[in-house]
Amino acid sequence: MKIKYFKSVKIYQVVDALEHYAPLPLQEGYDNAGLQVGLTEAVEVSGALLCLDVTEAVVDEAIRKGCNLIVSHHPLIFRKLARISDENYVQRTVRKAIKNDITIVSMHTNMDAAKGGVNFKIAEKLGLRNLRFFGGEKEIDGVKGGEGVIGEITDETDTLHADGIAADDLVLMLRERFQAECVQCNQLLRRPIRKVALCGGAGSFLLDAAIAADADAFITGEMHYHEFFGHEQEIQICVIGHYQSEQFTSEIFRSIITEKCPGVKCEISEINTNPIIYL
Repeated sequence: MKIKYFKSVKIYQVVDALEHYAPLPLQEGYDNAGLQVGLTEAVEVSGALLCLDVTEAVVDEAIRKGCNLIVSHHPLIFRKLARISDENYVQRTVRKAIKNDITIVSMHTNMDAAKGGVNFKIAEKLGLRNLRFFGGEKEIDGVKGGEGVIGEITDETDTLHADGIAADDLVLMLRERFQAECVQCNQLLRRPIRKVALCGGAGSFLLDAAIAADADAFITGEMHYHEFFGHEQEIQICVIGHYQSEQFTSEIFRSIITEKCPGVKCEISEINTNPIIYL
């Protein structure tokens, strides 16, 4: 049996691969994607733990699994830290990561916007075809990005569903494929759903663009109460939860790292960091 030997990979090389796929300039102005904690240049990566959110429990998991790199979707540090103590979970998590020589990197709205990023992963889970951005496009360093993705429903054989599907069937599909304990909807649409627009996380700002793109349904993770009004029989709104909509982002990280940095151990976190419970 031929044994494969992989040269050692530095943390910065993993970060470069992620940022090449989703350049940091694609992120929104309010965001803080990129390096959060730790060193990257001279440190060899022992393993990468991939997650949606970074908490103390996630850092503990990285320690147990021998990973000195954590790649998250949501940044641990959103706002400037005036001090690092133990006043809240962010400060405690930063302290624990530094104490254990763990580097934390986040790929947030840059990964939302990148082609092949978060919204494309959601579309993949739904089996949508003929995907395109519908909320505007831009290009950074040769990487195409945009807001929201729209595509067409397919059937069990992965061919376009000419007749569309009923609204309640779409809801059942969302519950099953995203392990959503509930789906918040407006009045169920009485026409077939063929074209679906979506945006992971808090995507309500794209509802009007979805309507303008002639979508039959709009799927997102969060919407406010008043935003549901006035769209009865215009578009089917389905809100599946912020965590639920973005939970598969770690699969994107894994694909990038295993392709660009072969030999690096990748572990998808086993911890459900959703702070919302459903009773």
